Amino acid sequence: MIHRRVVVSGDVQGVFFRDTCRREAVRAGVTGWVRNLDDGTVEAVFEGSPEAVQLLLSWAHRGPLRATVTGVEVSDGPVEGCEGYEIR
Repeated sequence: MIHRRVVVSGDVQGVFFRDTCRREAVRAGVTGWVRNLDDGTVEAVFEGSPEAVQLLLSWAHRGPLRATVTGVEVSDGPVEGCEGYEIR
């Protein structure tokens, strides 16, 4: 089990980024959360197997169809034991 925190920049708010992220996470078996930040970026936490988390990290670089991702910052962290995947 690994934990990754990502901050995604670009045109990522108002394009169903959070909802699509939640659906992709549930599909991959990844737990955590996603939220909009005041600066226009989206922050997300992914916890799960390295393979499943990598799927979400790859998805975050593309985002949903209407998004334009210009940057993704990824950092490691301690596993929090998240349950399910929530939009905050």
